[in-house]
Amino acid sequence: MPMIDIYATVGTFADVTALAQKAAATVMEVEEVPTIPMFRTNTAAFVHELPAGAIANVDGPTSHVRVQVQTNAGALDRNKQLAVVERLTALIAEAAGDESLRQRTWATLIEAVPGGWGLWGHAHTNDEIVDAARAEIGRLNAG
Repeated sequence: MPMIDIYATVGTFADVTALAQKAAATVMEVEEVPTIPMFRTNTAAFVHELPAGAIANVDGPTSHVRVQVQTNAGALDRNKQLAVVERLTALIAEAAGDESLRQRTWATLIEAVPGGWGLWGHAHTNDEIVDAARAEIGRLNAG
């Protein structure tokens, strides 16, 4: 149930809602989690539109994007890390209509420590998240 934050200058993306939805779906797909309400409603992306001039590199250009994906510990093995960064970078370029943005999109992957993934007012360990998912799958299959 990752949280995805996308930071860019206002106007970079024509449809931020579509970008947020596609980013969340992309990461959920790469994680290969079951398509259950627990994961669908709690995998989300936030597009942060910053004012012009709020982003710059050493030389001054401001046309960069930062993507931060936070997951529970161990959710992304090496292949999934590579896939998330590659696919989100492609998505950013597509959403901006600017293929050159692939060269100016920074991505960071952050894992919450066990017990540091809060949902439903509880700081979950990985085992607790797995148990909650199994319980929901059981309820869905029983109904």
